[in-house]
Amino acid sequence: MPIELNGIVVVDKPEGFSSARIVSRIKELFGARKAGHTGTLDPFATGVLVCCLNRATRLSRFFLKGDKTYEAVLRLGIRTDTQDPTGALVAEKPVDGITDAMIARVAERFTGEISQVPPVYSALKHEGTPLYKLARRGEAVEKPARKVRIDRLEILEVNLPEVRFAVSCSSGTYIRTLCADMGDALGCGGHLKRLRRTASCGFSIEDALTPEALEALKDRETLEQAVVGMNEALAFIPAVAAGDGLSGKVQNGMKLSEKDFPVSPERSREGFFKVVDRSGRLIAVLGDPRDPDSYNYCCVFSA
Repeated sequence: MPIELNGIVVVDKPEGFSSARIVSRIKELFGARKAGHTGTLDPFATGVLVCCLNRATRLSRFFLKGDKTYEAVLRLGIRTDTQDPTGALVAEKPVDGITDAMIARVAERFTGEISQVPPVYSALKHEGTPLYKLARRGEAVEKPARKVRIDRLEILEVNLPEVRFAVSCSSGTYIRTLCADMGDALGCGGHLKRLRRTASCGFSIEDALTPEALEALKDRETLEQAVVGMNEALAFIPAVAAGDGLSGKVQNGMKLSEKDFPVSPERSREGFFKVVDRSGRLIAVLGDPRDPDSYNYCCVFSA
């Protein structure tokens, strides 16, 4: 009977495949009971898709808020109803007079905390229905603007009508909306033509493997080499090493307080810390206490 693999697989998603289809392929490839991803990519987009296998699907909540990095191509002069290359033409304007300096100034305007209206063609839901399904039925719903953060927006190449740029941003940022807004700011409109995610949730494109590369590993019976262990995957969450006594209490879900730890555990920005056993295996993720005398169990992994 094959050993169940629990951990993270970083996939370099190819163009033309939905994220759900890639996850289904990964699930079949690994013979996994469960599989899921930590942030979707549109079918036309490529790059880092972080997939969780088996027990590691319980860790997805810790990755959903992770920052992301992309390389994108903005096509100026053409607006589409989806803000990307899959949509219908809405308007077309010439790009004559657009200069590198103008583009640089607009990029600077969109750096930092900005307000962004989510696209009507998105997976966000309205009364339980994804917005893109409503839009396809002619019932487009516009969600209120929300704050997102652009840490870096670097213009890499200008070859009008196209602008290639790199962007590092917070979770929840829509790059196609960023492109549409930049095009509007330049007075000619625009849409996202190409998108490649180069980093997500602490993993980079250098960590990613194509589906074909994963197939080759399976053929060589070395597929486990592609799996990042659960403890290693949560490198951004501080760890507490537990002895046998504490490990037993954790795995049995017993009440834990500061008295159970030699020193007060260091926490992540969101207030989490993980507990690992003597061999470095992840056995639990805990959060700030609901009351002064009890830590909150987020998830526990039995032996």
